Amino acid sequence: MESATVLIISIGAVLVAITGFSIYTSFGPPSKQLADPFDDHED
Repeated sequence: MESATVLIISIGAVLVAITGFSIYTSFGPPSKQLADPFDDHED
């Protein structure tokens, strides 16, 4: 394989991993620990 192809596949894999981790953090079990700053500072 050419080095450019390996680079593109590597960057794509990293982006998919970051996206998957972000979705898991936002909607999965760890989301119960997230704080909403708007709820903390209601008037």
